[in-house]
Amino acid sequence: MDKKSKMQAEKHLTGTLVLSVFTAVLGFFQYGYSLGVINAPQKVIEAHYAHVLGIVPLDRQATNTSGEDGAIPSTIPKAGGSAEGTLAPPEDLAASPHVLTMYWSLSVSVFAIGGMVSSFTVGWIGDRLGRVKAMLVVNVLSIVGNLLMGLAKFGPSHILIIAGRAITGLYCGLSSGLVPMYVSEVSPTALRGALGTLHQLAIVTGILISQVLGLDFLLGNDEMWPLLLGLSGVAALLQFFLLLLCPESPRYLYIKLGKVEEAKKSLKRLRGNCDPMKEIAEMEKEKQEAASEKKVSIGQLFTSSKYRQAVIVALMVQISQQFSGINAIFYYSTNIFERAGVDQPVYATIGVGVVNTVFTVISVFLVEKAGRRSLFLAGLMGMLMSAVAMTVGLALLSQFAWMSYVSMIAIFLFVIFFEVGPGPIPWFIVAELFSQGPRPAAIAIAGFCNWACNFIVGMCFQYIADLCGPYVFVIFAVLLLVFLLFAFLKVPETKGKSFEEIAAVFRRKKLPAKSMTELEELRGGEVA
Repeated sequence: MDKKSKMQAEKHLTGTLVLSVFTAVLGFFQYGYSLGVINAPQKVIEAHYAHVLGIVPLDRQATNTSGEDGAIPSTIPKAGGSAEGTLAPPEDLAASPHVLTMYWSLSVSVFAIGGMVSSFTVGWIGDRLGRVKAMLVVNVLSIVGNLLMGLAKFGPSHILIIAGRAITGLYCGLSSGLVPMYVSEVSPTALRGALGTLHQLAIVTGILISQVLGLDFLLGNDEMWPLLLGLSGVAALLQFFLLLLCPESPRYLYIKLGKVEEAKKSLKRLRGNCDPMKEIAEMEKEKQEAASEKKVSIGQLFTSSKYRQAVIVALMVQISQQFSGINAIFYYSTNIFERAGVDQPVYATIGVGVVNTVFTVISVFLVEKAGRRSLFLAGLMGMLMSAVAMTVGLALLSQFAWMSYVSMIAIFLFVIFFEVGPGPIPWFIVAELFSQGPRPAAIAIAGFCNWACNFIVGMCFQYIADLCGPYVFVIFAVLLLVFLLFAFLKVPETKGKSFEEIAAVFRRKKLPAKSMTELEELRGGEVA
């Protein structure tokens, strides 16, 4: 960002803009908290499930063979009344761990299912109610879902937790579309990337806080786990009341509703004393473009050659975020820290979360200086090298003890490079790739893609890890190479460009010479 742009950005950074963006990204904080909170108290909650369902836990099945304490004996008497028996548990008892696993897996994965379902309605509710009112209304889902989980001990806990996770998933699916839409529309061009990065910062902050609060001596114990699960309801309530103070998106008011004066008022609240006419002129140009084309549906995004290239880019950046292997890194981190001789590996894992958060903050400042495309490519390249180092470290761990430190360093580097580009950029670049007309539909399908990939990774990674062992990262290294090549060839730079200029890259419309020198053409950019 040059000196002039920096001064302009500082001039546009008003208190109302800060409040509006902070309030909106509280939705992503809740998303991150919901992702991380379910892991720490797993054993405690599973034990509670076993108690409610009348299932004898595995450890008691293995040790209690006499029927003491009212437990079902795990030996079956032989014919003739002999007390001697074989260690063959009754059929229902043998199946109990599978029932417990099923309920737990459902408790975790139903969150992503909720997100997938609701993500398709983002465009409709965002256009129907407006950005602020839509966020206000869907917050009710978060409050209800967290309330159910907070009351889990007072009813059938497995049902209340699954229902609560499903409802919060519905909320997060809607929020993960509405928030980037609103933030991109209220942000000045000079700050759009930096403010868009706050989505990922809110997510990693939510994850980190859930990890810390999930420690045994805080809330991750038998007494306090319902409070731990339902605590993001506090953020939902805070967001609900703060949204009442936030202005509506001026782009929505001007382009969708045609309310010129209200759009100007909203811009003045967001920009301070700056002249709103330049942005109004830009909106007018976008409005004319939108008026010249029919309303864009999700189906038309895929069938129209006009949008196909941008849609492919939008989906691939979401896929690259989820299939990069970041979840695998968090899965393996505790195990690797244990092998490295760390006394309290859970604290080392929290350390990874701290690094995650710190470098997300750094990316806020980098994204406008280096650009989206450059950071995305650098992040993928760094993750690729880290995945290779991780594979070598894990494969040779049994032969060379010092390889555990190679693996530990690779973990931290992988997380750092993820937060530099592939972590934050997919959340806001989709909103930048599309103009007002197709934007809601594009955000909806991108959100669905992200949630679907999240669900696939959550359901399949454990099986793949068991099958491949330390070589599981070879799969991610290959995927990262594919994503790197795609990004190099197809992803455009959106830094400092208006929506109209970015859309023109995909439409291959002729722009003035000055604009053309600023834009990076998509390589191989023939629109199918």
